[in-house]
Amino acid sequence: MEDPTTFAAHELPRDPRLLATVTNALLGTRVFHHALHVSGVYNGAGGDTHRAVLPSPLSVRLEAPAGLGAQLTETFALDTNTGSFLHTLEGPHFRAAQRLYAHRTLPRVLAVRVSIARLAPGSGPITLLLPSAFSPESPDLDVHLGPDFHGARYLYGHTLTPEQPGGPQQEVHMLWTPAPPDLTLGEGEEEGTWDFLAVVGGSQAEAQACLEEALRLRAGGALYSAHALAWAQLWAECGVDVGGPLALRQALRGSLYYLLSALPPPEAPGYICHGLSPGGLSNGSREECYWGHVFWDQDLWMFPNVLMFHPEAARAILEYRIRTLGGALENAQNLGYQGAKFAWESAGSGLEVCPEDIYGAQEVHVNGAVVLAFELYYHATQDLQLFREAGGWDVVSAVAEFWCSRVEWNPREEQYHLRGVMSPDEYHSGVNNSVYTNVLVQNRSDTRPPRLASAPPQLQTCPCAPTWRAAAGSPEWQPPSPTSIPSLRFAAALAQDLGLPVPRQWLAVADNIKVPFDVEQNFHPEFDGYEPGETVKQADVVLLGYPVPFSLIPEVRRKNLEMYEAVTSPQGPAMTWSMFAVGWMELKDAARARDFLDRSFANVAEPFKVSLATPASHWALMVGVDQASAGAAGPRTAARRGRCPRGPGVSCLCPLGVDGELGRVRRCELPDRHGGLPAGGALRVHGVQASARLAEGSRTPSCRLTVRSSHRLTRSGVTFDPLCPSGISGVSVSGIFYQGNKLNFSFSEDSVTVEVTARAGPWAPPLEAELWPSQARLALPPGRRPRQPPRAQAPVTTGRPSPPGCLPPPAGRKASFPRSAGRIQRSPPKLPGRSGSEFPGRTF
Repeated sequence: MEDPTTFAAHELPRDPRLLATVTNALLGTRVFHHALHVSGVYNGAGGDTHRAVLPSPLSVRLEAPAGLGAQLTETFALDTNTGSFLHTLEGPHFRAAQRLYAHRTLPRVLAVRVSIARLAPGSGPITLLLPSAFSPESPDLDVHLGPDFHGARYLYGHTLTPEQPGGPQQEVHMLWTPAPPDLTLGEGEEEGTWDFLAVVGGSQAEAQACLEEALRLRAGGALYSAHALAWAQLWAECGVDVGGPLALRQALRGSLYYLLSALPPPEAPGYICHGLSPGGLSNGSREECYWGHVFWDQDLWMFPNVLMFHPEAARAILEYRIRTLGGALENAQNLGYQGAKFAWESAGSGLEVCPEDIYGAQEVHVNGAVVLAFELYYHATQDLQLFREAGGWDVVSAVAEFWCSRVEWNPREEQYHLRGVMSPDEYHSGVNNSVYTNVLVQNRSDTRPPRLASAPPQLQTCPCAPTWRAAAGSPEWQPPSPTSIPSLRFAAALAQDLGLPVPRQWLAVADNIKVPFDVEQNFHPEFDGYEPGETVKQADVVLLGYPVPFSLIPEVRRKNLEMYEAVTSPQGPAMTWSMFAVGWMELKDAARARDFLDRSFANVAEPFKVSLATPASHWALMVGVDQASAGAAGPRTAARRGRCPRGPGVSCLCPLGVDGELGRVRRCELPDRHGGLPAGGALRVHGVQASARLAEGSRTPSCRLTVRSSHRLTRSGVTFDPLCPSGISGVSVSGIFYQGNKLNFSFSEDSVTVEVTARAGPWAPPLEAELWPSQARLALPPGRRPRQPPRAQAPVTTGRPSPPGCLPPPAGRKASFPRSAGRIQRSPPKLPGRSGSEFPGRTF
């Protein structure tokens, strides 16, 4: 039977960067790799800042003694069900297994379990080897051996160089139970199991306390089972699957797994997010995968997926931006502007740590991605406490002040211009009025479709006109356009919700900033002076509409896609092609959507579904040329020559792809790869993008599956407009979070099913589905109630089972109806003597 959840092989990839990774919220490593990374622990000053390497005492690989190897079958498997990597050796007389995992509920614990089982009775002792090259040394830490603790070895020290002059040198304390060079299953024994641990803390006391807890679980035989149970609960509460080829299903599962593995369990006490790097926590050593820095990938590509399934972790990501606001304020001041400019590459302080000044100074669009994440979170949770008391408003208002100080008034055009920037297309620098950047500053998507007999002439060519078509003299009804209002418009709306005055300049800039549009050719030039035919690096203008909410009439949306499809570099990141797929799904072209979906798969490497920065066909070239030249010339010289300054690598957490000059590698998508539904909809789970349109105001994770599950978070609700690309029979997304409710959403070529499975409490509003164009409404009664959220003011549901001893209420009814567009929204208060619209579907 085909299994989309386990990725197995009989050989490991030759390139160690393509090995599977195991991570949790605090620790990350690649299997059989010497380096262990700790979240938030960096070494090096300024542009040399990178994740500090801690030597891994569990970098062991099970082997058979000489003479037995030819008789054995060896298998390597990443088991996403249990969040672990399994290495097995099986012969005629025994079966041995080595399982490596980063503990899900004890995030400071990395563990290896070795088991040997006898298959043939009467055989003698069975001895297997556990060779290790561990050495208690690090290029980034001043480390020393200390006294043993409960039989565990002890290593402690601090980073060599702080990120900023005079900054703290971070402490690291590690305890581990050493693995012996060999293990023996004695004569007469049927099976044996051994567990080895590594525990990392910020202090000796913290490491010791965590080790004691792990040893207690190990003594009770519950160390691994507690970890596996936590993963089982997680998968029971959220997931994405499709009716389609096994490769697609595995890519989705892998993306989601890698993203979720980087997050803490719901309601994890004391969790502090240090940012999500494109390469994941398993990568980021010096000269590797952007050195563990945080980019726009976190906010634009990863965050929507996290928000869709795990709102508490989404809040923690925003809190990272709040904690680093001081660095962003200083960045803006250093550039001569007011407000806050978030770093293009950020580490611990929020100060710019990109080694090439041009990116930090010009890629100001990162500010728009940061505010868009705050906006989506607000729409999904209505958590005013984050903005009123926890610093969220400070971030939003500081970015608004930056935009207003950064623009210039052009009296001839009577518009504000944004000059000297670099957009996502890093092949062009120092441009004026980048469409993508300026739309993030302002965004005009707050329009509603008119119900007119004919379109006014000025709207027929307006690229931001309401989405509707004229047919035989009368408009064809289209669903309401999203009402998301990034940056300045969101800042103004939020100020009103908080009862604060709105500076006039915010709306003046939003209303009058230039958004270039070529009326003759009916498309958006990427920037002032862009000539059709110029090569672009990656998705840029095509991001308008999704993930950036921006209303476009179908003709302009189509022209943008066609214009930039022809000139986009084939070596660009996979997220580029998934965004084209989303665009074609919006235009109801299932065949072209599937074509671009398949193109995005070119960046997924077998056997462990690791996302590459460039297509697999270009990987050997990058490894053979760029790494050598970058290393010889130095990162800055290599960057000037258009090569990867950080070395080629994987793009674990973000959408598959490269995010810098040619080979500037990133990892996006879920877990150690990143994955999530992009803001505004597309379900991006590691290389596959399931385009989902949530109403503007509520966004869903970014899974890279171009299967238009069509959810978009908006101010009004979660919109949907499902479409299956060619060859995909259906899509199922479970555990979608919206304002205290958990929903399951699935669709096929002819029907849609929605179910509210849980409600966090009486504060969570009842929901309904409004269908378009009929405007029929269907109530969505809730199912079982999860545990109460930790915050009383801004509760966030986790969708977890009821506590032991409590019987959950019966599950909610499923609402099924013919496939159509619509919106999941709050149910309006019922008026006396009136009933809701009749619904043509059924409930069961």
